[in-house]
Formats: sequence, structure tokens, C-alpha cells
Amino acid sequence: MRRFWILSFCLLYVLPACTAQKASSRVEKLLKQMTIEEKVGQMTQLNLDVICEGEIYKLVEPHHIQQDKLEKAILNYHVGSILNCGGHAYPLKQWHEIIGSIQKMATTESRLKIPVLYGIDAIHGANYVSGSTLFPQQLAQAATFNPNLTEEGGRITAYETRAAGIPWNFSPVLDVGRNKNWSRFFETFGEDPYVCSVFGSALVRGYQGGNGSVVDDQHVAACMKHFLGYSGTRSGFDRTPAIISAIELREIYRPSFQAAIDAGALTVMINSGEINGIPVHANPEILIDLLRTEMGFKGLAVTDWEDIIKLVKNHRVAADLKEATYRAVMAGIDMCMVPNDYDFTTYLIELVKEGRISEKRLDVSVRRILETKNKLGLFENAMPPGTATFSEFASDKHKAAALRSAEESITLLENHLDILPLRKDAKIFVTGPAANSMTMLNGAWTRTWQGTDAQFDDASKNTIYEALLSKNKNVTFNEVCGLETMNNMNGDPLEMAMNADVIVVCVGELPSTELPGNIYDLELPKAQQEYVKMLKLTGKPVVLVLVENRPRIVREIVDGCSAVVMAYQPGDFGGDALANILFGDVNPSGKLPFTYPKYQVGTSTYDHKYTESFDKNFGNSAFQPQWEFGHGLSYSTVEYSNLSVSCEDEIIVKVNVQNRSYRAAKESVLLFVTDEVASITPAVKKLKAFEKIELAPGEMKEVVLRLNKKDFEFIGADAEPTFEAGFFQITIDQLTQRIELK
Repeated sequence: MRRFWILSFCLLYVLPACTAQKASSRVEKLLKQMTIEEKVGQMTQLNLDVICEGEIYKLVEPHHIQQDKLEKAILNYHVGSILNCGGHAYPLKQWHEIIGSIQKMATTESRLKIPVLYGIDAIHGANYVSGSTLFPQQLAQAATFNPNLTEEGGRITAYETRAAGIPWNFSPVLDVGRNKNWSRFFETFGEDPYVCSVFGSALVRGYQGGNGSVVDDQHVAACMKHFLGYSGTRSGFDRTPAIISAIELREIYRPSFQAAIDAGALTVMINSGEINGIPVHANPEILIDLLRTEMGFKGLAVTDWEDIIKLVKNHRVAADLKEATYRAVMAGIDMCMVPNDYDFTTYLIELVKEGRISEKRLDVSVRRILETKNKLGLFENAMPPGTATFSEFASDKHKAAALRSAEESITLLENHLDILPLRKDAKIFVTGPAANSMTMLNGAWTRTWQGTDAQFDDASKNTIYEALLSKNKNVTFNEVCGLETMNNMNGDPLEMAMNADVIVVCVGELPSTELPGNIYDLELPKAQQEYVKMLKLTGKPVVLVLVENRPRIVREIVDGCSAVVMAYQPGDFGGDALANILFGDVNPSGKLPFTYPKYQVGTSTYDHKYTESFDKNFGNSAFQPQWEFGHGLSYSTVEYSNLSVSCEDEIIVKVNVQNRSYRAAKESVLLFVTDEVASITPAVKKLKAFEKIELAPGEMKEVVLRLNKKDFEFIGADAEPTFEAGFFQITIDQLTQRIELK
């Protein structure tokens, strides 16, 4: 407790003094004028439903602002932030009406004319804006191993989100996907901390357009989420307890957030869960010591949905909401995503007036909130833009970027006897629950929270079947099998299969996220497995396409398939991208950003410890994934040669990469480091660098990758970065070079 109060003193008195020196004169002037009630209002974030016509979660359609509710929020409670979409996406015109009504009242009728900071989850495009450009989900983007595509996708997402008048995006997800069962696995950049760091910081740059000091009116504030360890649950179920050592917390879960902070991310959202028995929202060691002092984050920290309420109802570390409010504010949160009432506001005002929380403590958070609004230019112009200002909304240029991202993400896992690419005149039978579904291509956070309401799908975009048919009129379709059961058959699907040259069967799972996405078994549903087995009995070549939130176990159906393709959730242009790859118009270049498990138990990561590979026969074969991290085939033969390493001030690694085929190819060159001996048990290998290159037919390139001694550090017993001299192995593809560092 003594340490807690020392930290609180620093938070209340030392940090404000430092940050005040850098704060704008506008912010400081406002702070001096604000009442306690106005300051607490700035720290309050409400759900849009609270100010709309109708009841919460049962709004009148179409959704519109209710004036008296808005007045209560803005004029009576001085609310500083609003979020959400009222349940489903709106067209630009409706967003302009909603945002315009809110900002007009805030900037013309409130006493201090402070604009509202509006936030939304635009995680794979401006997914709550009708007609916007939708990109692959983050997991698929990581499979491109091309962060330039993600940065450009972030820029487009920001542009189309700001076109709606929304300046704050609750993205990127920087959680590291270590548990394949986790319902939000598809929202991560995979299992590797380095990949998550590279892609996460690229997305921050795309969203904000710079280093975060100023964000122009075509970009948005990024929000890193969910700090910290949210994905580290033991069960894989959403928002369940995590037991994470200090070493693991800093080695696995911290780096991606540090990279995003270094890239200038303006805001952060806090992990809803608990780590080692302490809810993160009530943990100053995470929110002050680590986030602020060690990592140097200066921006705005917002709770997740109802998370102060959850300190009472779920975590049971506070007897009532007033005590929960006290604990969360003193632990370091700046803004509460309440989201559906004014209890937080009422209790925080009481706590200040009772002297339990000082007004200086409020100033710390309010300064951060006002500075964020200032950096976004909201004081100059908070109103939504005219449509003409954003003439490239959903433009062909934006659509082409989404298509490229999908094409480079799709990963060819198996291709026996070179069945792919398919002939353009082949007779193809397309089937399975994902074959004619835009919903499954896009996943959750698509026009609605769970992304399962097909009425909001963009009918102008192609499903897998429609995309294949657009290239080959000899394509027939019958779904036959649903997600969980065999459907009533229209026509004779067996005859359709027998008449085809090739069967393309598209399997997967219904989009879901958070609690609704919890599952008890990673196995692909039995009905789909049995259907694939039945199709293989026809003797026809079977191309298995996986459209998945997370890797579902397919061990029993892979053998006997002529090809296997991982499509992930590739977005609105995923059908077109897959068709381009299956017909050979695009050479596949995706690589798995995670270890694809073969079994339900022992779904280890590629950077596992040596003891995790011990088998029951005292051998070393327990690590048996279906496909390894970084696996991905091409229609070209790419060869590596002449690996060399020079060790001076920096470690320079060179390797020759040659395309031995007649097709142009894209190849992701992955560099792994193995520490042979360390005082903390080392992983078998860790990814430390990668670069994606293009190779013309027959072309050879020398790829140069640079490392420094920090790349050979690990988190030591004191939870600090540690370098130990010794021998290391550098591995690229099948080539290995042993080096000594002193």
C-alpha cells in the first residue's frame, strides 16, 4: 500500500507539473475555468444509444438523436466522449446528422464550447460506415508479411472514418495471439510479438499519419488495445483470468504496445480481464508503473465496455460502484466507457467533493483528454465534413488496395501434384458453407458487432462462388453442407461433383467475437468434416478452402485433399482475391503468422521451449503442428543460398534468394535467432527480422537484414532486458549460420 500511495503522489503532483509544461495554452486555460462537474464530464464516455430515440439496444429505426437526451448528456452532465453505432452501420449522410447534432450542441451551447471526442471500432476498414472499403481482418494482414499494405490500409480506414465525422478509432488490437482458442484470435496479428509490433506500429502510422503530435482532418487517433495481457487467458475464453509471469508479460505481451507508443499512438484501451488475480483496471503497477513510467506513454487511457462496473459484478474486488470508481481512477484510467448511465459521473463527483480523490487528480486525466481533442483539431472544426471533401471514399483506388491486401494474405498450405492453379476452362463444383457467404469472408465487426447479419452485406461484392463464376462459366454451386448440419439438397450434388473436374469445398465457422465467440472445441464441426470426406470418395481432386476466425483442427480431412488454402477472413474482396489465386492470375505469397495446430491439446507456438517437444517415448517429436509458423507455398520454386553473417557494431545478415520458375513471385524472407545457452530457458527460435521481396522469373536478389545486440536480448530473472555473451544460430529457410557475440 505504501508503494501505491507513493505512485499516486507522483501521478497527482509530479506528472501534472511535467505535462503542464508541454500542454497547449488552450488546454491550460480551459482547465482553469472548468468546474469539478465539467472535469468529471470530460472523463465520461456514453453509448450512442443513451442519446437516441428509443430504448438502449432497442432504438427506433432509423436511428436519430433525441434532443432532450442530448441536452442532458452535454449540457447537464458535460459528457466529453460518445461511442458506438447504435447496432449497425450508417450511411455517411446519417453519420453527418448524428455527429453534427452532437458537436453543434457541444461547441455552441455548452458553457466552455468543448467538442466531443467520438470513438468507433473501425478495425478492418470503416466497418460501421455503409459502403466503406473493407480490408482483411488483422490476422490475414499479418499473413502478407508486408506491413506497407497494412499502413496503407490504415490510412484508407482513417480517411473513410473521418469522412463520417469520427476522429477516434479503437484500433489496432495489439494483443498477441498465443491461445488459438481465443474468440478474438482473428483480431490479432498472430502469435509472434515481433510481427505484432511491426504491423501494429504500421497501422498506427496509417491511422494517424505521423508521430501523433498533430493528426490532420483526414486521419484519426489510434487506440492501442487491450493493455495488457488480454489474450493470455488460460482457458482461451474471453475475459477470463490470466496467470502471466513478469518475464512473459514483458517478453511476449509488452513489445507490440511499446512499438505503438514509439510510433506515436495517442490513446490506449485497458484490458477487461485480470492478471494474477488483480483486474487490470484496478492495478496501478500496470497502468502507472509499467505504462506511464517504464513505457513512457503520455496519452489518454480509456476503459473498455462497463469495465468499472465489472470490478463489482464480475471481479468482485469492490463492494459497490463508488468504490470501483475510486479504485479505477486512482489506478490510472482517464476515461470511463460507462456506457449506459451517469452513475460513474455522479460517484466521481462525490469522491472529489468528499476529498478522497483530489481535483488535481482529475486535472491529470482531463488534460490528456483535452490534449487529444486539441491534437485532432476538434477545437478548430469538430463538425463532420462535406461529402465533396472526401471524394475518394470507397474509390477504385481504395478497393484496389483492399484487393492487394487480400491477395497477399491468402496462404497456400498444400498443393499436391500441382493441382493449382486451375485451368480456366475446368469444370468446377463449388460447395460448402463458406462458398457463397460474404458474412464469412468478412467476419465480426462488419456492419454489426458480430458481423452475422447478412442484410448489411454489400451485394455488389463477390462471394467465392461468384468470383470463380466471373472467371469461368463452367462453375456450378450447391452449398449442401451448413456450418453444423447437412442442408436439404437442391438438385443432386453428388452428380454435380461427379461431373466436375475439380471440387472446391469452402469450410469454416460463423463470424463471432468476444463472449459470443467462445468455443469448447477447436475441431472443425463434424458435419463439415464428414462432408469433405464424402467429397473425397468421388475420386475427384478436392481443393479445401479454410475461411476461419481461428485455426480449426482439420487433421482428419486434410489427407487426400489435392490442395489446401487458408483464406482467413479476407474481407469484401476476398472472393476475388481467392479466384485470382486459384486460377493463377496471382501467385500466392501469404505465410502463416501462427502455428496451425494438428491436435486439440498441445497447440504450442513456434517459439516454444525445448521441453515442450519431449514426447512420451523420450524422444523430441511432441511438437507436431499441422503447419508451422511461416509456412506458405507458391506456384514458383524459390531457392535460398549463400547465407553470411558479419558481426561488428551491427549484425549484418545476407542471403541470396532466387526464383527458379517462369512465374513472377513474392517471397517473405524470415530470419530466426536461436540462443544456444541462456540463464532463462531459451525458445527454440525467435523471429527477429523479415522482408518481402518481388522476384521476376529467374531473378536472384541479395537480401540484407540488419540486427543489433538488442535483438539477442531476453527478459532476465529481474524482469529486465538482458544480453548474455555466447553462441547463437541465425536461420533463414533451411540455411543456418552459427555466430559468437561478446
